Amino acid sequence: MKHLTSRELYDYWNRVRRGRPAPRRNEIEPGDIRRILADTFILEAAGRDRFPIRLAGTRMCGMYCREIKGGNFLDLWTANDRNAIATLATAVAADAAAAVITLEGRNARGKAVACEVLLLPLLHAGPDYDRILGSCAPLERPYWLGTEPVVRQTLVSLRLLWPNEQPSFMRRTSDRGTTTAAPVIPFPLPDRRRRGHLTVYDGGKR
Repeated sequence: MKHLTSRELYDYWNRVRRGRPAPRRNEIEPGDIRRILADTFILEAAGRDRFPIRLAGTRMCGMYCREIKGGNFLDLWTANDRNAIATLATAVAADAAAAVITLEGRNARGKAVACEVLLLPLLHAGPDYDRILGSCAPLERPYWLGTEPVVRQTLVSLRLLWPNEQPSFMRRTSDRGTTTAAPVIPFPLPDRRRRGHLTVYDGGKR
């Protein structure tokens, strides 16, 4: 993770979960992350093609110069990247993975901004990880951001982090309370055709 916002949110989420695969939605206290709250959002995992935005911070909405709450997170992406983002978000919700995305956003004049997006699983109504806590922060803030909307955003890179060392579905029940440093599993994107098919590579490093 390159951005301080991503690291701060991840560290908070990691503390709150206390060794579990993920914390509950009601354990997340906005006051505890007030410094980065404007860059955060919460998604509902309502199906592979539906990730409604339940909450979105003011700086994140400012990127698009509109309220994005209620929209589908996948609709923010180009058609070529939508399947890859859906697959990644599904892995977060299904396997209690964390995900880091780098995107390139462009305004109507073609000016670009690079942003880092973090996705983290949450429990809400039942035993499934049906909420996703996230953040979106520009790696550098251009002068136009917040006054001219991002109208197109494309995927630059993505990777999964397994906070408990292995994917949740690969761990024995007796092991799921242990916490170790989170290795990163990168997903190189050699061309756009492979973006919808995520392959796990062993031995990744943070």
